[in-house]
Amino acid sequence: MRPHDMGVLFDECARRGGATVVRLDRPFDLPTEPRTSYDLAQLATLVEETAGWLAAAGVGVGDRVAIVKDNHWDYDLLACAAIRLGAVPAQLTARLTGEPLMVLLSRLSPRLLVTTAALLRRERAGGLDPAGSAERTVVLDGPAEGAIPVDAVHGGAAPAPRTRHDDELLVIHHTSGTTGVPKLVGHSTRTIIHQLARFESVRLPKIAVRRDDTVVNASSYAHGRTFCWTASVFCLAPREIAILTRQTVAEADLFLRAHPPTVLEALPATFAELRPLTARLDQPFRRVRLFVSTYDAVHPPTLRAYLGATGRRGAVWMQGWGQTETGPLTFRFHTRRGLRRTDAADARNLGRPVPFRTRLRVVDPRTFAPLPPGRPGLVLARTAARAPSYIGEVGRWQAKARGAWWNTGDIAVRDRSGAVRLLDREVDHAPGVSCLELEDVLESRLPWVRECVVLTPAGGRPLPVLVTADGTLDAVAFKSAVADLTPLAEPVAVTEATVPRTGTGKVRRQALLERLTGRSDTSGTGRWT
Repeated sequence: MRPHDMGVLFDECARRGGATVVRLDRPFDLPTEPRTSYDLAQLATLVEETAGWLAAAGVGVGDRVAIVKDNHWDYDLLACAAIRLGAVPAQLTARLTGEPLMVLLSRLSPRLLVTTAALLRRERAGGLDPAGSAERTVVLDGPAEGAIPVDAVHGGAAPAPRTRHDDELLVIHHTSGTTGVPKLVGHSTRTIIHQLARFESVRLPKIAVRRDDTVVNASSYAHGRTFCWTASVFCLAPREIAILTRQTVAEADLFLRAHPPTVLEALPATFAELRPLTARLDQPFRRVRLFVSTYDAVHPPTLRAYLGATGRRGAVWMQGWGQTETGPLTFRFHTRRGLRRTDAADARNLGRPVPFRTRLRVVDPRTFAPLPPGRPGLVLARTAARAPSYIGEVGRWQAKARGAWWNTGDIAVRDRSGAVRLLDREVDHAPGVSCLELEDVLESRLPWVRECVVLTPAGGRPLPVLVTADGTLDAVAFKSAVADLTPLAEPVAVTEATVPRTGTGKVRRQALLERLTGRSDTSGTGRWT
């Protein structure tokens, strides 16, 4: 089966005899019985019921529905229900706060906002009111002033499913927002379903989901990656899908033991958080044959830990690099044997373009003239999966689109084989320095550092920020570790709780720079963020 209509995805999978069972680490936030196990027919019924109360709240064809709630896979069920009505869901992570959240809601002008009373209280305490950006607001977790409790609209019958043209707007997601307010990316059925999800639903050897798999996903469910994953994974009909939202080591351990994965996809930050589990004698990764990571590179020590934990011969780690606007652009595959030759300097090698689907070009940032292999420059991508536009920022989109080519805003080097080595985002890049490679080297040399972030204040030396358990550092060890590196500013040690992050766990670099120095201007131009 190939994905097509997300509004009736689960109905179609059930009709074709799919036997997938979905397990949850906690019940959905939707108004339904508090269960943690669903078959396909039950998921289809839940989507239909959700469409019913969305319709009762006033949602119709062409309306925008903004979804901002606690992290759970029911983001995609809400999106499917809105699509069933002919509406356009916009999935926004609840980690967006303050002005960035209000800016995105203003650009959306939604007919309906689906959120929580807790989120409204949080924002109103800061003098902002997300409910004021929508015609109506429904809250999922209790009463809130100016909002409709979901129980007041729950129970209505859903209209018959609506269809739309393949080039009409289907769903809206936002970018990670590491460099400021995220962009709103509108995808059509043609781009995110036909070009991305259909490709992923092909049963490719080694890397495709199989019918006997237990697939575990631990992600940020507001982002485009999981919407595309939902469209494809159910068409591949694995035996079991397990959804992990609680990512502390203790909670994840119990859930993973109950549902040991054969395929595990997670955020890079989640892989890092759960890495201590790999060292236990009775660890839950012994059956994994395929690890999948996207959003950001994973450090070699983490790759080795997980691939060393599985007992499956021939286990593979598939690392994807891409953007919300384009989907995956490159893939790289790691094995236990290959990692013996991988060091920190190699961690940013993101692999080659997706065959027959993606083309990449490295150009001079000033002239846009193509550069030869080995020369760092701005990465342009060409793919039929490119989204049609940004929502509310058409001019910004046009500045990044150069005909059929897309300006990724990343600085990288290509070798003669076509493989891409990512250096930095252009906004963070300083000539002759790769902050990302410096971070990898420092993390490999300083095992007591949980994470290293190298910032590039305008006119200054690169600033290393070391995330440690207690916010202190070993100055002697640091000095020794950087002796042969490019000159750096004096390091700053911080705790994890003080690091501003996106919904996918990425560091919001400009926000961190401003917090530490009082300035947010960086060494790059920022023209293509």
